Amino acid sequence: MIDQPMTPSPVAKLFKAKRLAMNLTQEELASKVSEGLNPPDRLSQQSYAAYERGKSQTSRHMMQIATVLGLSWDEVSRIMFAELMEPPPPPPHNGIEADHEGQPEAHIEDEYFVARLLEQHDLPNEPGRTEIRERSKTDIRFSSSKLRQIGVSPANVICVTVYGNSMEPALPHGCVVGVDKARSIVQDGEIYALIHNDHLRVRLLYRLPSGGIRLRSYNREEHPDEEYSPQQIREQRVIIIGRVFWHSAYR
Repeated sequence: MIDQPMTPSPVAKLFKAKRLAMNLTQEELASKVSEGLNPPDRLSQQSYAAYERGKSQTSRHMMQIATVLGLSWDEVSRIMFAELMEPPPPPPHNGIEADHEGQPEAHIEDEYFVARLLEQHDLPNEPGRTEIRERSKTDIRFSSSKLRQIGVSPANVICVTVYGNSMEPALPHGCVVGVDKARSIVQDGEIYALIHNDHLRVRLLYRLPSGGIRLRSYNREEHPDEEYSPQQIREQRVIIIGRVFWHSAYR
């Protein structure tokens, strides 16, 4: 069962604070955003309200909302990236309990932790549009000690579901990859998970001399290389989550 997030994202909280500071109602803000869109595209008050409340964690009009509120996309993207970098909340106890004689008793389970999972979901009544949700209750468990042996901090681990056949045969559709959020600086030829216009993607990345990036698939016959300039990275809301260190491939 998928947990539906209901807490507003940090960006949504920022938008609300700026909106209130500008004395704009949700309806007025949605109307101003819609004025800058190409018909029939529009932002309804109901859609914006759902985003501001946290019922929806993303909005395809985030860049236009930021513009109306006088915010730069660089500022918004930094907040989005910082949110991804937040470690999971600590467990309710430290893993040590007292036995019947009052002596501390360690548990083997404390060597393992359950990883969070990012999933992509289609938006109802909006073909081709998606949003990304986080599922905290999963069956994906990692050994903390083994992660440290390969230089990965448990606090920086998040898992991502692979969609499509672009990374076949190594990473088929539906498999899950483990991502180290601390390693988001591109090293040529490594596999990374990223967010691209509210879509989850897993690709080989390469740096370009212009400061942009090249995305490469294993299945290059169907998915040729893609190159993005720094400006396109900002406009298309490309955020590198981190480097892939583990995968669970299955058919």
